[in-house]
Amino acid sequence: MRAFVFPGQGSQKVGMGAELAAASAAAREVFEEVDEALGQSLFKLMTEGPEDQLTLTENAQPAIMANAIAVLRVLEKEGGIALADKADFVAGHSLGEYTALCAAGAFSLADTARLLKLRGQSMQAAVPVGVGAMAALLGADIEKAAALAEAAAEGQVCTVANDNDPTQVVLSGHKEAIERAIALVKDYGIKRGILLPVSAPFHCPLMQPAADAMAEALDKTRPGTLRVALFANVTASVVTDPAEVQRLLVEQVTGRVRWRESAIAMKDTGVENFIELGGKVVGPMIKRSAGEVEVTSAVSMEDIEALAKAL
Repeated sequence: MRAFVFPGQGSQKVGMGAELAAASAAAREVFEEVDEALGQSLFKLMTEGPEDQLTLTENAQPAIMANAIAVLRVLEKEGGIALADKADFVAGHSLGEYTALCAAGAFSLADTARLLKLRGQSMQAAVPVGVGAMAALLGADIEKAAALAEAAAEGQVCTVANDNDPTQVVLSGHKEAIERAIALVKDYGIKRGILLPVSAPFHCPLMQPAADAMAEALDKTRPGTLRVALFANVTASVVTDPAEVQRLLVEQVTGRVRWRESAIAMKDTGVENFIELGGKVVGPMIKRSAGEVEVTSAVSMEDIEALAKAL
């Protein structure tokens, strides 16, 4: 069995999509459609920067999605591969879940771009700059990370945001609580804690205003039928019902990204082959979590051609 997976925030970089657009009309069409949907020159920002503008959540989220869908469209149109024929499941890390749903046909490309733009804006607006923070805990499993978060909270929000793999967990919450957690890492047998360069504390209760905004938006732009079943972030289990998908996307804004559990659950379901489109970030996490599985990624034209032959 095979799953196609999609990267989340942090995988953006200036120059992304440029080579693909130069080589393929199918890729160019994706970037043009996203620009049109958003009424901004996102592709110019992706390829030329400046980096600080691309890193803004409201730009990074649709950019990462557009890049991954461009890879998929090239694979489909020029490689003659239909995702629905080759994938048993799709999954995506945080914003990547929207990319996965777009790939599975639940959202149009234009709607996905607009939803992610709004998601980025509302996440940014939910907490004033400087109030929240996130930290990556290296050499931490979920038990150690959860115990540390509880100890550091002291009445503030400090919670596990991303359970990425057996060696990396991300905390999110109030800045002071996150700083306390970083200071306490050694007491919990964790190698180190690193403050992340993010503009808001994602996937924690402080994001409730953003969850409310997404609930409203998803009520107007509801997911349609999925051509491929999704492994959802917040449950680490299969979902195919569009109404359930809608509910989980809202929950995902404040909820934990259970990526490690998702990787294990997919393997337990019979997935042996994972293909990451548009990045080389979540594949390695899957390998560290699920063990004996095959992980490949496609970003460049060369990668796509090799993948099309292999499929």
